[in-house]
Amino acid sequence: MSKPQHFTFLLVEEFSHLAFSCAVEPLRIANLVNGDDLYEWSILSENGERVTCSNGIVTVVDGGISDIPKCDRLFVLSGINMRNHVTRPLLGALRRQKALGTPIGALCSGSWVLAEAGFLDGCEAAIHWEYHDSFMEAFPKVKLVRSVFAADGKYISASGGTATADLMLHLIEQDHGHDLAVSVSDQMVYNAVRNATAEQRVSLQSRNGMRNAHLAKAIRIMEQNIEAPISPSEIAAELGISTRQLERLFGKFLNASPKKYFMEMRLERARKLLLQTEASVTDIAIACGFETPGHFSRVYRANFGITPQMQKNKLD
Repeated sequence: MSKPQHFTFLLVEEFSHLAFSCAVEPLRIANLVNGDDLYEWSILSENGERVTCSNGIVTVVDGGISDIPKCDRLFVLSGINMRNHVTRPLLGALRRQKALGTPIGALCSGSWVLAEAGFLDGCEAAIHWEYHDSFMEAFPKVKLVRSVFAADGKYISASGGTATADLMLHLIEQDHGHDLAVSVSDQMVYNAVRNATAEQRVSLQSRNGMRNAHLAKAIRIMEQNIEAPISPSEIAAELGISTRQLERLFGKFLNASPKKYFMEMRLERARKLLLQTEASVTDIAIACGFETPGHFSRVYRANFGITPQMQKNKLD
């Protein structure tokens, strides 16, 4: 048997305990299901003694930033107030690991730490939605994505919470095949596994850190008209603003046109229905405002890389 892959998790003070559990548990379960160790891991902190997560639980670690072992992946996992915990020794340790060629990733707000280290300019990165606005302001050269995780570039990242489990299942599938990843997700009772194209879905006000009444109402109108979509001009008329004003609002706060955002909303609704109900592809197409199953299938595949029927078949 080949040597287990070694993952190292560098925990920053006030890290997310949920994200940490969602990172380690899929690896443990993969070993359990496989019957042999496919993964092993180390847990580190800056001081090498202990680290406290955001819920107050204290975690004893295996070592500090001067003890980073040779590993297959190094993940930086931070949580709230991460800006207060980005220190010169921490950044120095990460830069040394980069120079050694260690693959580095980020979980929850960890992309902020990697960006501070200067790693992410020109790269895609995911971060928890709560930090989107401030992250874009602080690091304009980073290609921030609204996806639950980003895994195609040099530095992989997950937006935190259960998105961390999605990333780990993606890596397990990449390393050891689809069947093992499915078995692990089944053991976790986690059936709605998301791929990298899935967006973080939270309340409009929380996601954008703002209280723009027109934008909030526009999205409520979209949510109320998913089955029979209306045009941006009709939405703008209902709001009493011009179509150009509406487009500017969506561009500023959501980095998308009204038309694109509405389509993404409909596709995300369709995906949830495919994953969580027994409804037919035709019924779901109608429920999400697509005139024909054929059109629905083409748009869905262009967005998710898989047809609706293939999505349903994966669950059978």
